[in-house]
Parts: sequence; C-alpha cells; structure tokens
Amino acid sequence: MTGSLKLAVAAGLATTALVAHAAPLPPAITKAAADPARGDQARQDVRRRGPEILAFAGVRPGDKVIDLIPGAAYWTRLFARVVGPKGHVYGIWPEPYAKLAGRDTMFYGQLAKNGYPNTSLVIQPATKLSAPEKIDLVFTAQNYHDYPDKFMGSLDPSVLNKAVYAALKPGGTFLVIDHQAAPGSGMRDTDTLHRIEGAAVIKQVTAAGFRFVGSSKLLANSTDDHSKAVFDKSIRGRTDQFIYKFRKPG
Repeated sequence: MTGSLKLAVAAGLATTALVAHAAPLPPAITKAAADPARGDQARQDVRRRGPEILAFAGVRPGDKVIDLIPGAAYWTRLFARVVGPKGHVYGIWPEPYAKLAGRDTMFYGQLAKNGYPNTSLVIQPATKLSAPEKIDLVFTAQNYHDYPDKFMGSLDPSVLNKAVYAALKPGGTFLVIDHQAAPGSGMRDTDTLHRIEGAAVIKQVTAAGFRFVGSSKLLANSTDDHSKAVFDKSIRGRTDQFIYKFRKPG
C-alpha cells in the first residue's frame, strides 16, 4: 500500500467512525428499521449495525441496489424499505453460492410475494454481475473473501470488481464489509479462516478504477487477533470487520 493510500485509510477510519456514531439516521432508514415485517431480524441490529451501515452507504429512496450474496435477506429487507416503490433491490447469487445456500435462495425468491415487491432474485455465473438497469449501490457483506476460493472457481477478485464497476452508474457506490485478516496476509486466509486483509481489498478495488472514499469502524473489534476462523465459537458474531466505501468516478 502506498503512503498516500495509508493516509487515506487512516483518515477515513477516523472521520467516518465519528460520523457513523454521531449523526442521526435519515428518516427513511429509521422508518425501515422500525418495519414490523422484519420480524426477528430487527433483533440483529444491535450486533450487525444495519441501520447505521445503510446511512454510511448513503442509500436513499428511489435507489437501485444490488445486494450481492444476500443470505437470509437481512440487508435486503432494510434496503427495500428505504428505496421504496420507486427503487429496487436485486439479490444476486452467484451460481456456485446458490447451490450451497439452498433454503436461503428459495426464501429470497419469495420476498416479492411476501411484502417486498421491489425485490428480485437473480442467479448468475460467478463471473457475471448485472441487472436490467444501472445501479446506485452494490453492497456485499462477508462475502468478498469467497471469490478466490475453490468452490467459486478460484476467481481473481478483479473479475468481480470490474463487473461491479460496469454495473454501477457514474458516481455509484460499492460497499464492502468483510472479516479482517492479519496484516500482510493478503488473501492467504480466505479459504481457511474466511478472512481477507483489508489493505488487499482496497488495492484490488481501486485497481478496477474505483476511488476509496471512506471507512467505518462500526464493526471493528480490537480483541479479535485475526488468528481464528470466523466460525470459531470464541469469536463467531464478534469478528473484527472492515467497512470500506468506494465510488465509481462520475
């Protein structure tokens, strides 16, 4: 990482952490978080910091969003309520991941019939990422590290990053959340500890043409020494995670 990039990361961590904790949430996000249709998922907000992270991402009513590898739709439900009827959320599953997800994929496909009509399930090859329209925000949480792994076809992350860049509108945002790995480890631990070094992600994403525009410490945990697999009982649900915000020049 260059000296200027290190300074940018440090400045982003210091600045956006204060903003994310101190600034009031936009009304659309507050309303989305209070939506009773979210059910038990609302209980996860304290741990996952979903409403605050949506505010950091800058999502707004009318936005078009890709929720990449959306799991049990925790993030999609929040996004769908924020973007409203003029917006849309595309839950994109790469084919190899969809095969593993099974029940989650089927559940996601029913969202449009169960109170979230502005959502769509999309299953695509892992080498692709596209929607019927240009996108304001591509969001992925705890999945960026999977792309280099064998089950995903051992893809170079540049394939994903270029596809995200092409999918976004000029000025669009790419937000990446993932489990932090040890300094200097790069992609060494993606298939074993399910972690990736944040510095490597910044280097890879900016190489695709994005500008790094900020970080948040909302999911940081200084007690995580980055040596354990994220599923280890002693750290599961409490890993040290980075939140990086990138922008396509507009």
